[in-house]
Amino acid sequence: MRILFLGDVVGISGCTKILNNLKTEIKKKKIDFVIVNGENSAKPGVGLTKEICNDFFNCGVNVITSGNHVWDQKEIMNFIDTENRLLRPHNLIEPSPGKGFEVYETSNNLKIGVLNLMGNIFMKKCEDVFLASKKFLKNYELKKDYDLLIVDFHGEITSEKNAIGHFFDGKATLVVGTHTHIPTNDARVLKNGTAYQTDAGMCGDYDSVIGMNKENSINRFLKENSTKHFPATGDATLSGVIVECDIKTGLSKNIESYIFGGQLKNSF
Repeated sequence: MRILFLGDVVGISGCTKILNNLKTEIKKKKIDFVIVNGENSAKPGVGLTKEICNDFFNCGVNVITSGNHVWDQKEIMNFIDTENRLLRPHNLIEPSPGKGFEVYETSNNLKIGVLNLMGNIFMKKCEDVFLASKKFLKNYELKKDYDLLIVDFHGEITSEKNAIGHFFDGKATLVVGTHTHIPTNDARVLKNGTAYQTDAGMCGDYDSVIGMNKENSINRFLKENSTKHFPATGDATLSGVIVECDIKTGLSKNIESYIFGGQLKNSF
């Protein structure tokens, strides 16, 4: 069982790259299940829309996760209540539309749990992510409630992501970070069998400042002539991880970084 997880999709550039290439990449890399963090995929580079979600589903995405920008396009608040393939962070302060965890059944009768979490440090206010994770693990168990468990941890700092990775080690198939838009070079299988990477990176134009127009971003730092952030529109890179899963244990055999196209050097 091979799972592809793609990091934050940014604007038209990232969407276009996915729509034009994902089906071919799924076939080429022999991918069985695809998860994409779509929270920056709308045209302004924040939020997502019903149309974008449906485009992703139609080109091979099985589940869309999100993060702190999930509500930036207001239409999504109604859509998320009717579409269980779209998740928001599980530890958002309740009541919130939608849900942050779901179990999906594949064509070969495997149950894949996907849990979307958001960090607490330098992020929008949400419930304590470690207490929420502890409660989750009391209620759900690998190989009992699902065959595999994928955790998207949407967070700002590396130490918080590292800690969550170790907290779920042996209890999840994959823990992967999102939000910073820069892929980290630390893909590995942890001591107890959970695949881990601190950040998956983004699906967007890397000739930018984390996906946003670089000249405008520099001017904003200089406090000179600038406008509101807007996405870069050059050729995008798809960034993420591919995990080889052990169906018997629910843990991971291998994880490798996935880089395709655009400004970054292709891994393979």
